Amino acid sequence: MPLFTDQLGRRLYLNQTPTRIVSLVPSQTELLYDLGLNTEVGGITKFCVHPETWFRNKIKVGGTKKIEMQIIKNIQPDLIIANKEENDKTQIEALTENYPVWISDIKTIDDALRMIISVGDITGKREEAVHVVTSIKIKFDALRREVAFISRINEAATAYLIWRKPYMTVGGDTFINDMMKCCGFKNMFENKMRYPEVDIDELKNSGCKILLLSSEPYPFTQKHIEELKPQLPGTKIALVDGEMFSWYGSRLLRAPDYFRLLLQEIQ
Repeated sequence: MPLFTDQLGRRLYLNQTPTRIVSLVPSQTELLYDLGLNTEVGGITKFCVHPETWFRNKIKVGGTKKIEMQIIKNIQPDLIIANKEENDKTQIEALTENYPVWISDIKTIDDALRMIISVGDITGKREEAVHVVTSIKIKFDALRREVAFISRINEAATAYLIWRKPYMTVGGDTFINDMMKCCGFKNMFENKMRYPEVDIDELKNSGCKILLLSSEPYPFTQKHIEELKPQLPGTKIALVDGEMFSWYGSRLLRAPDYFRLLLQEIQ
């Protein structure tokens, strides 16, 4: 009986390669699609918007934090893929009593690459997963080399907002922080943990010269830039695609090209 270990160190034994998979994490749902698991995936969340064909046609099992247990029971999955941060701990613990649950825990791009390989292993798609990881490494290695030569951007004092009322930023122990490093941004709140609240005075006092407003989970728009400009004179404020900074599955294949365009815009 094959043994698999998830990113929390939990052991899973599977009798066979899964054929009824439920994904509770949007970025990992997209990964399953790119690994070629169309028929095997039987359920996703309402936030799993990529690919669009799956979003339209796959069974929805609720949200990432509000899972509909009866729907999952109806699917009778032989594998559930979850995440420590994105899913509700109590619900995931309840699911582990009845189903094999593989849980990811991702704070860096290296964690993400290990997750991709592990998901490939457990779903019988190792070769495809290795191809995805190899391509991601090549693209990010090239980006880092280019960023090292951009002196005006490299280590630029930056803050990244994910929420409004109250404003919330990202600490140094987050995946977004690692993506910021890949772009050469210096996170002015990297000494904090997770997603701390901040106010305008803290943003001013942080010394940030660049402020990035994410498209998710709060959908910042141009009107929020106009709202913040008078309060943060001298700070470059830009809207960014939150999926590129926070989705840790196969969307990483697209992130470097997006980051290049973003850096050009900020310059």
